[in-house]
Amino acid sequence: MTQTSETSRTTGERRTTDEVWIVGATGRIGRGVTTRLAARGLTVVPVGRSRDRLAAAGAQAGLPGRSKVVVADSAERIAEEIVRQRPRVVVNTMGAFSATAPVITRACMTNGGHYVDQANDMVAVEGLLALHDEAARAGSTLVTGAGFGTLATEAVVAKLCLKQPTPHRVRVDAVASVAVEAGVLGAALAASIVDALTAGGRRYENGRLVASRLGADPQRLTFPDGESAVSAGVASGELVAAHAVSGAPFVAATSALAPTSALMRALLPLLARLLSVPAMRRLAVDLLGRVPVKATARPREHSWGHAVVEWADGTRHEGWLRTGDGMDFTADVTADVTERLARGVASPGAWTPAAAFGPELATTTGGTFILQST
Repeated sequence: MTQTSETSRTTGERRTTDEVWIVGATGRIGRGVTTRLAARGLTVVPVGRSRDRLAAAGAQAGLPGRSKVVVADSAERIAEEIVRQRPRVVVNTMGAFSATAPVITRACMTNGGHYVDQANDMVAVEGLLALHDEAARAGSTLVTGAGFGTLATEAVVAKLCLKQPTPHRVRVDAVASVAVEAGVLGAALAASIVDALTAGGRRYENGRLVASRLGADPQRLTFPDGESAVSAGVASGELVAAHAVSGAPFVAATSALAPTSALMRALLPLLARLLSVPAMRRLAVDLLGRVPVKATARPREHSWGHAVVEWADGTRHEGWLRTGDGMDFTADVTADVTERLARGVASPGAWTPAAAFGPELATTTGGTFILQST
């Protein structure tokens, strides 16, 4: 294990090293971000539970031999190491963000360090954004939703609303196309699925967040390339970001990941009640996380973020963001945001990606806007 670099940055009386920690570096997103940042010359430190797996992931990502790793088996243990070792940026790819983000972000803020995650569940995104004032006082920048989820739709809304008055109604639709790696589903993804089922649906009406049914209002979207997919209502970080960036009183969000079959939608209320029992939730996450998955190609050539923005006078604008594989785009976005934070190109506070860096972040990381007016 190498020694911590002596290069430091001062924030008030606190100091951070030049290290960028990747929590969950052995997972798909973690490996992708590590590879991208190592290629850009940043000092990258893999963080996780197994020293051998971290070392192997680092070597695969192009890190020098015997590079530093940090072994920690929980968010709490990681937080202790952050306070002690003072990395400049911590990238959280371990999932379960509503539980892990508050612990890790507060540790980052003790040293004026920065934080990035890929959260897209409503609880996690709202929870991190609520830390805005605290982060600003600490001189820290916290960015949540740094991936296809959140940015792909938030960027389109921001682009359509640029130099426009506050719209009346916004709808966003997220349709990721992702190649699946062989293995098991994993605890992080399993927890996200279970939490989405128990959360149900949400939407904004007259500026207030109200409950709706998960999978409500299913619709078939036809993309600019002629392909199509069905999406339905969800409670997501995309909903929170679309409301924040537009200010519209009426906002809804749909996702192609939401259940759309009549049978599944009928069973959802009962399933949600069962999974709300803590013991049942733990069992479901454990069993689902162990489910084996086969390697499969992505179902469509492109992933799509979509938004429809309407004003009270009847003006209606529509737009799309086209990307490639949704997971690859997420790794690109996370790496780009992380590099900006490491180089000090951000304002202190808690942000979603387009709020922090503008909608063009989506194009610098490989996306293409297709905007329409009606």
